[in-house]
Amino acid sequence: MTTDQAAFDVVVVGSGAAGMMAALTAAHRGLRVVVIEKTGRFGGSTARSGGGLWVPGNEVLRRARVPDTPEQARTYLAHVAGDCVPAARQQALLEHGPAMVSFVRASTPVDFAWVPDYADYYPEAPGGLATGRSIEPVPLDGRVLGAELAHLNPPYLPAPDGVTITQGDYRWLSLGPRHPRAILATVKVAGRMARTRLLGQRVLSLGQALAAGLRAGLLAKQVPVWLDTPMTGLHTDDGRVTGVAVLRDGQPALIRADRGVVLAAGGFERNAPMRQRYQRAPIGAEWTTGSPGNTGDAITAGEAAGAALDLMDDAWWGPSIPVPSGPYFCLAERSLPGCILVNGAAQRFVNESAPYVDAVHAMYDGHTDAVPHIPSWLIFDQRYRSSYVFAGLPPGKPLPRRWYAAGTVHLGATIGELAAGPGLDPAALAATIARFGEFARAGRDEDFHRGDSAYDRYYSDPRRRPNPCLAPLDTPPFYAVKIVPGDLGTKGGLRTDARARVLRPDGTPIAGLYAAGNASAAVMGRSYAGAGATIGPAMTFGYIAALDIANHRRD
Repeated sequence: MTTDQAAFDVVVVGSGAAGMMAALTAAHRGLRVVVIEKTGRFGGSTARSGGGLWVPGNEVLRRARVPDTPEQARTYLAHVAGDCVPAARQQALLEHGPAMVSFVRASTPVDFAWVPDYADYYPEAPGGLATGRSIEPVPLDGRVLGAELAHLNPPYLPAPDGVTITQGDYRWLSLGPRHPRAILATVKVAGRMARTRLLGQRVLSLGQALAAGLRAGLLAKQVPVWLDTPMTGLHTDDGRVTGVAVLRDGQPALIRADRGVVLAAGGFERNAPMRQRYQRAPIGAEWTTGSPGNTGDAITAGEAAGAALDLMDDAWWGPSIPVPSGPYFCLAERSLPGCILVNGAAQRFVNESAPYVDAVHAMYDGHTDAVPHIPSWLIFDQRYRSSYVFAGLPPGKPLPRRWYAAGTVHLGATIGELAAGPGLDPAALAATIARFGEFARAGRDEDFHRGDSAYDRYYSDPRRRPNPCLAPLDTPPFYAVKIVPGDLGTKGGLRTDARARVLRPDGTPIAGLYAAGNASAAVMGRSYAGAGATIGPAMTFGYIAALDIANHRRD
């Protein structure tokens, strides 16, 4: 190790929402803090995401008059997280989350709005809300960052220049230009674009707005964010973490942390060997939408310092289309009426509209050599294709030829012709489609209850009767699109307690070491409470970590 050193009270590893939240909180508590970032851009997976937060009881939800009580939220989170997450950690999220949201609104340019009726993912469960508890960033003028805007990690799916879309807009835009609500959403987006151009703004939304706003808060407090500074390990003295070893300008260096280190460098979704070691096959690093820098560095460094790991076999899964340019994470596509998801035996095996983590769990749970579920196939007809946006493409627009060439999409004038492409049994596929058609006409999915839940109906077509999630597949030609188990990031990581302290296998904390976000094992356990249940807890535990460091001086 070189003798080149820098010293701060707090060193934060990772510049996503969890890391920037920890740094911002520490700075407002008067601590000297630095954020180090492995890549040349800040924002991590947050900047690539929808930017939503699931944080019950916050002032934004109260302002929107969303009906909720602390007891309902506690009951629901306990149902979702299950026995694998200590009650104290769950309570920490519920207790500190509202204060975190208030702090962000007061200390940064970020504001939030309720996403109307984006139901909790299990709204019929005890304490669940059909109205939803998700909030999202209000569009933000990126000029608040000045020259630093050039260093913002780009979005996962870039919108056309000047077009800013919110989560609330996306719900209706997915229905295509002929739906009345889609028309209103289009007018809203067009008006926002016109104002942006008239005023010369750089308006950001979703995760871009959140990451930019948090970075603006750090700029206001003069908190440095060192880009291109990968962590190579943790420095310890007598069992206490006292610093971070890094490469700075390509040279080894040590950053001393007099009060604590917060690991917030994301998961290990981009690390193929780690995924193959901990997760079920088939698995790799090519199906994730997580940030390219997320290779598990913080997790392996924490483990080397004696930390326990949890939930390493799991992820924030979602059915995804492996298009040549990279995976496309399906949200609305599999919920809209007129499509089904089938396995290698041409059988449905899950409610297509189910929460995306559950859909991929069903893929893995059912997968065998005899009946492969990976890949699965999303089957739909021309009526569906002519009606709805698909993977960002307008209704009716031909799917790219390169998708066909890559084997991602197959087309057939008949069900039998379609089945030949992915190698499905034509009679079995025809029978599955016929059975589903009967359910669609009756308005009741007798096999998987698609459309019964308020969550199912969020991404649906209200014009479709009697069930907005169901329509027969009867208009040729027919399509089969490959579906693989993609993810937003891995869910497993360092075991932490209610104070965000990293724990050893015996349950004792490692002095001076904290973790938040996907570097830590998820407070959601193996499930997913609602939209924003990744970022909301990540920011909350980053906030908790900084408060704990500030409130507990070094022993």
